Amino acid sequence: MKKLLLKINKGILFACVSMYFGTGWSLVFFQFPSAEGLTPDTYYEQFVPQVTRATDFFTIMTMVMMVSAVIMIIEHWKSVKKWFPIGVLVGVVVATLLTMLYIFPYNERMAEGISQMAELQEVLGKWMRLNVVRVSIWTVEWLCMLLYFLIDFNEDR
Repeated sequence: MKKLLLKINKGILFACVSMYFGTGWSLVFFQFPSAEGLTPDTYYEQFVPQVTRATDFFTIMTMVMMVSAVIMIIEHWKSVKKWFPIGVLVGVVVATLLTMLYIFPYNERMAEGISQMAELQEVLGKWMRLNVVRVSIWTVEWLCMLLYFLIDFNEDR
């Protein structure tokens, strides 16, 4: 039963890093280009409610990821495989700090309402650049889990 629960835990963590990975790259490839057409009159409805819902969901998911990574670290503490969940945990912490300290202020500014096109372009530009950094961190998290499973799979053969 313990083995099954540990496998489920790894699956949950991989699902979570995959959600960040997919959401982030979707943002970069599909939503950033459409941001060029946003104006002070149109950005709010296309941006603020979606970001608010994502923030609520990902806040809970981030806590689940931290707990899941810690469980995995404890499981593999005496093994070299501990470095993969440590990589994920470090990535989650760094991405969370980046979000809270640098991205949230832009989210708040956009939620307050921006009436000037120049300010909207500046805020969106900075927001998008910070999100590219965050997506890069999420990609490292995903790669850590992928490598873990590749190594784990090869050991089982």
